[in-house]
Amino acid sequence: MPQIFPVGIQTYVLNNGPNQRVYYPQAVGMQNQQLERYINQAIVHQTQQLIQEQVGNMPSSVQEMLGTYELKNNQRQVLSLSLSNYTYHHQAAHGLTIIKSLTFDLEKGKLVSLKDLFKPGSGYVGRLSSLIDEQIKQRDIPLLGEFTGIRPDQDFYIADKALIIYFQLYEITPYVYGFPMFPISVYDIQDMIDENGPLGRMATNN
Repeated sequence: MPQIFPVGIQTYVLNNGPNQRVYYPQAVGMQNQQLERYINQAIVHQTQQLIQEQVGNMPSSVQEMLGTYELKNNQRQVLSLSLSNYTYHHQAAHGLTIIKSLTFDLEKGKLVSLKDLFKPGSGYVGRLSSLIDEQIKQRDIPLLGEFTGIRPDQDFYIADKALIIYFQLYEITPYVYGFPMFPISVYDIQDMIDENGPLGRMATNN
């Protein structure tokens, strides 16, 4: 297999107003320009969606907004990153952060959703839900209600040999707990992973 270099990333900044800055990544220098454009459009779209979600939810004015990003995986033809947006509204009790992640399969040239990581009919929702349920009990995580399982399109990112499933603030835990993140080793779910997909590539040892 030819050496696949990580995707070059540059940081851009969007000044939305006083105390409103959103930093976001863009892929640069890729041989496949069409794929580069596709990745960058998806990132810009998600960045704008986060801003819209934060601004559109509240009648009060925005006092502060800070958008940042983290590269979670940039190897083996898999680019996975998280975009976060913290916004504080006038007279709110506290600010609110939303995190959304994007995972690209560079081999297939597309943005992947959670279901794309698994074999068709694998029952991944039930399996991942029970692994997360175990972690909730082991880690004694405080819940707002009974944990009933993940959504088929639950938020996730890939970090090396782990699939990280996570929930938004207030989704399953109180605000003070922060973002509940559940790392699941690719080896614990290897039997249902699509071997030709992003997680399949992570699981190989070469």
